[in-house]
Amino acid sequence: MQKIMTIQGRETTPQDIELVRELIASHPAWGRTDLSKELCLLWDWKGENGQLKDMACRSFLLKLEARGFITLPARKYNYHGRYRGRGSRRTVEHATEPVTETLDALTPISVKPIGHTKQLPLFKHLIQSYHYLGYSPVGKSMKYMAFDCHERPLACLLFGSAAWKCAPRDEFIGWDRERREANINLITDNTRFLILPWVKVPHLASHILGQVVRRIGSDWVDRYCHPVWMLETFVDRERFSGVCYRAANWINAGQTRGRGRQDRNHNTRASVKDIYLYPLSKRFRQMLCG
Repeated sequence: MQKIMTIQGRETTPQDIELVRELIASHPAWGRTDLSKELCLLWDWKGENGQLKDMACRSFLLKLEARGFITLPARKYNYHGRYRGRGSRRTVEHATEPVTETLDALTPISVKPIGHTKQLPLFKHLIQSYHYLGYSPVGKSMKYMAFDCHERPLACLLFGSAAWKCAPRDEFIGWDRERREANINLITDNTRFLILPWVKVPHLASHILGQVVRRIGSDWVDRYCHPVWMLETFVDRERFSGVCYRAANWINAGQTRGRGRQDRNHNTRASVKDIYLYPLSKRFRQMLCG
């Protein structure tokens, strides 16, 4: 990715793209109009008459999506002007009977990459239906589902593009700006981890995380022909304690500042998130800083 691109007549930096990603992830109920108007306000993007350049911003967002930088929320209106309500979403039938056995009773538990398999529609439906942020993959991604010994789905995990800039993480690695910009693709972010709401099994989450970290390195090379050397995730402290990550030996590297990372005017408030990291090799600093 170039440091500065001109898109829709606007000079666009990687930090600008990260802001768009963060707004989409932090406001799952927003439509495209909400997103474009908020960006116009943050960037003071106005015409000569002082009005927000909303349509130009929407075109800008479509061009970002076409280049693979973001995934926009679904359109609320179709091309004939009819509203697309929640009832129009594709549903996938799935069992919701409670799973409350012990972890030992469910083993062996298998964690499988989904990719473009027949399980992909179910994966998307479960994330969209039961995760508070919905389904919004960004950039290169890996999708996993966990199944018990009876092949019942237990959990979904989504990994995508790493945060462009994160001071506690960057300090932990020892990155300067040049190395971060060159090697950011060698980290992936666990953007979604969903234990299905009818699954109540102690220690299941950390067990699944343990399986994922043992295989994601080779899975990533198989799919994208380059390695990843570290995993990251951001845990919303208002919703979760992060205990499963700590139990799976992820490292708490600090907290976010409670605002959008690219919020230049401090107008966009966000919940404070704990930052967890998992190096996939003892040589991770050498590989990320090389």
